[in-house]
Amino acid sequence: MTPQPALSLVRGDITAQSVDAIVNAANSSLLGGGGVDGAIHRKGGPEILEACRKLRASHYGKGLATGQAVATTAGRLDARWVIHTVGPVWSASEDRSELLVSCYRESLAVADELGARTVAFPAISTGIYGWPMDDGARIAIETVRATRTVVEEVRFVLFDERAYETFEECMR
Repeated sequence: MTPQPALSLVRGDITAQSVDAIVNAANSSLLGGGGVDGAIHRKGGPEILEACRKLRASHYGKGLATGQAVATTAGRLDARWVIHTVGPVWSASEDRSELLVSCYRESLAVADELGARTVAFPAISTGIYGWPMDDGARIAIETVRATRTVVEEVRFVLFDERAYETFEECMR
């Protein structure tokens, strides 16, 4: 059996991580946006947007579906690849947790295909998509721990102290 990846928490900017792959909490258009997505596109440069436009012109004409993942170059980031995944918008009336689980699983599957050994994840869907941080942290950590992968290190990069503390509590 493949050993579990080492999990670590970092408080900071995901675009500053030196890893094989940075996971982008993308929107379905793949053409940039706010939050993590905007930061990755800004710091990574036009190479990422160009690669995303090529994906849209070929396999993803209607955009990337929620819960799926696809990789591009990392442009000017200190990484080889950006793995774009579209998280679900949180709903009080509909359980969409399997879609959030899928974001982490599919991102790790793409990382495996690429040969990535180190991967940095944001807290997918917990920003503008409204997913409660405690539930998002639980799903992220449980899913990564339960997913078979050849990735050796998964780093959760959390933008603020509240997110960091919530993930830290879930790691225990």
